[in-house]
Amino acid sequence: MKYKTLQDINDAKEVISCPGDTLLETIKAKGISQADLAMRMGRPLKTINEIVMGKAAITPETALQLERVIGPSADFWLNYEKQYRLDLAEIEESEQMYQAVTWVAQFPLKEMKKLQWLNFEDDPVSKTDAVYKFFSVASKESFESYYHENLYAAAFRKSESSSQNPYAIVSWLRQGDKQSEKIQIPPYDSKKFKAILPQIKLLMATKPEGYFSQLQNMCFGCGVKLVFTSILPKAPIHGATRWHNDNPLIQLTARYNRNDIFWFTFFHEAAHIILHGKKDVFIEGIEQSEEIKSKELEADNFAAKWLLTDAEEQEIINTKPLSVEGISLFAKKFITNEAVIMGRLAKHKYLHDSEGWKHGFYKNVELV
Repeated sequence: MKYKTLQDINDAKEVISCPGDTLLETIKAKGISQADLAMRMGRPLKTINEIVMGKAAITPETALQLERVIGPSADFWLNYEKQYRLDLAEIEESEQMYQAVTWVAQFPLKEMKKLQWLNFEDDPVSKTDAVYKFFSVASKESFESYYHENLYAAAFRKSESSSQNPYAIVSWLRQGDKQSEKIQIPPYDSKKFKAILPQIKLLMATKPEGYFSQLQNMCFGCGVKLVFTSILPKAPIHGATRWHNDNPLIQLTARYNRNDIFWFTFFHEAAHIILHGKKDVFIEGIEQSEEIKSKELEADNFAAKWLLTDAEEQEIINTKPLSVEGISLFAKKFITNEAVIMGRLAKHKYLHDSEGWKHGFYKNVELV
């Protein structure tokens, strides 16, 4: 944008000149009145006056008539009109962007710039312009209509937690959308996706180097888009699932940097794809409607069974004493991850979460 400060905007308003100004100067120099010009062109006097005042645009027909009656070329008048309208629109746009400064401040701009999700200069207009481009919207009103009231309305559901910022949550989701737009894969194949889950579980258990790329490729082959998106402050999201036309999208992050949470979230999101329809948007970590809550519980149960069944969990609990080496052996036996076992035992108060960190089972999520 050419006009970045309030002073820029006010200065531009002072100097902008419409074609009507030049038209008026030209006819005065030729000793022609507006009424004479109107008669010579065969146009209503009102039309000529509106052009002079900048209220009406010079059309190609008018430009040709001006060329014949007073000159210069029709191209001169059309280019002048085009540039004037563009300059006027930029002034009005910059003014509108400047006035949106309070709204734009709700987005975590500093962090988004650091992550290179967007770029801007340190002025209100540049920041607003960057936000519009990031979300592919033309104005604050179109953002509210498309994202707030429509696509990601759930993210704006009132939360009593001051640690949540819906604008940060929607920014995180939008970045996932942008990442997924670059992925070209075949339509979703439900049979292939269900069949691949045991292999994904084995990947979770063996933890090979570059496992996330392998996980992505497995999903891509089934028509499932999978992206990893860095966390934002006040966007306490573990993951999200929604559909883009014929392909479901799973968006994950490394919140808490724990293996058990990462893999539970993946299988939880996979459950939404397998068990639930295309119309819902599932965002883990925000307040949900009662209908969505019931589906979230179904997804929780699905993920828990895939990671460690109740019978397997009970066998581990019944083993006395239970050592770190024993947990590793159980992880191999049940084809799961040690962090899953540690997390499950901590959840049921059989040990403290600190044990998972102490033995290095949790903190091993290295995706990017």
